[in-house]
Amino acid sequence: MRAPARAGYSGPMSEERALSISELTGIVKSLLEEALPDILVEGEISNWRPASSGHVYFTLKDSQSSLQAVMFRGRAARLPFAPADGTLVRARGALGVYAARGQYQLVVDSMQKAGQGDILALLEERKRALAAEGLFDADRKPPVPSFPTRVAVVTSPTGAALRDILSVLGRRNAGIRVTVLPAAVQGAEAPAAIVRQIEVANAFGLGDVIIVGRGGGSIEDLLAFSDDSVVRAVAGSRIPVISAVGHEIDWSLCDYAASLRAPTPSAAAELVSESAASVADRVYAASDTLALSMRARIERARLLAESFSSERLGLRLERALQPSRQRFDDALEALIGGAREACAEVGRRLASADALLRAADPMAVLARGFAVVRRHSGGEAVRDASELAPGEPVTITFASGAAVADIVEVKA
Repeated sequence: MRAPARAGYSGPMSEERALSISELTGIVKSLLEEALPDILVEGEISNWRPASSGHVYFTLKDSQSSLQAVMFRGRAARLPFAPADGTLVRARGALGVYAARGQYQLVVDSMQKAGQGDILALLEERKRALAAEGLFDADRKPPVPSFPTRVAVVTSPTGAALRDILSVLGRRNAGIRVTVLPAAVQGAEAPAAIVRQIEVANAFGLGDVIIVGRGGGSIEDLLAFSDDSVVRAVAGSRIPVISAVGHEIDWSLCDYAASLRAPTPSAAAELVSESAASVADRVYAASDTLALSMRARIERARLLAESFSSERLGLRLERALQPSRQRFDDALEALIGGAREACAEVGRRLASADALLRAADPMAVLARGFAVVRRHSGGEAVRDASELAPGEPVTITFASGAAVADIVEVKA
């Protein structure tokens, strides 16, 4: 079988000349990169690892195979979504070979979401079912004691998580007694081992708190801590459980059932081992808060007492009476104004009546030169000359005085 000519390769292999590893890797690299310069693949993200340089390293996988992938900083910064383990994506890029390790990988230029990965979908479905059973309810979780003296740790006896926990406990509070309950934390046998050790810790009262966890890993590596039997064991534990699975970005269903979730195993150890300096700081802070609160209460009491001084009470009484006084003054002015208006109206009516009476006074008519003629015998007023006869005596009343006269002649 002959290999095509490539840089670093001059002909078919022979016994006289063996290829170096670099030469062979160069041939494979050249073949792959020229044959697959632009491909589109679909897979589920696993072990998403952003580096401090900005580049991102991860794995694309399906149910049977996996492919290493890398996305450089400039491309990763332009992603329209936040990738995470379990996300199903479509990635476009070129296939390349990382010569230092002799492995091929996909150098991703662009990537978009293609849906939800199978593992993540399974976990979400399991999460909803367990939540519906009430396993994540806060009221069923026993509280974590502030100063535990005994800690049970369920984890791998050879893992970095246990070393981190023991290191933190020894540094912060060496007086805490630690019971290590070894269990597999990955693989098919892990869920049963973790459940068994949680039950042992509860049966024999091996701690005031139980730390259940492991170091970081891909979403597949952490599946044991999302097994429904493990979640039920954590939720049913009489001893409070701290879930410390993976790194800060990792999660498991145990996080929701535990009394407390710690971002890392080291953080879990810090939560149960407050140092003497930390306790002293809390006491000093509480003392300062108490003193400040007492000073504030005393100041409020002083201000309240000042409000009951004779001067302030008098001022408060004046302020309280002021609206009533104002209403009284307004009512008095309205009453006086009403009385004045009523008197003026009565005066106007009296003047009008007087004018009418004066106009109707017969003496006023006589004063203008008129006279009243009456029969001398009966005193009736004579209104028509035909009522009189010649020689009949009459009485004539003037504005001043009266006279008696005889009628000489009557004219119609």
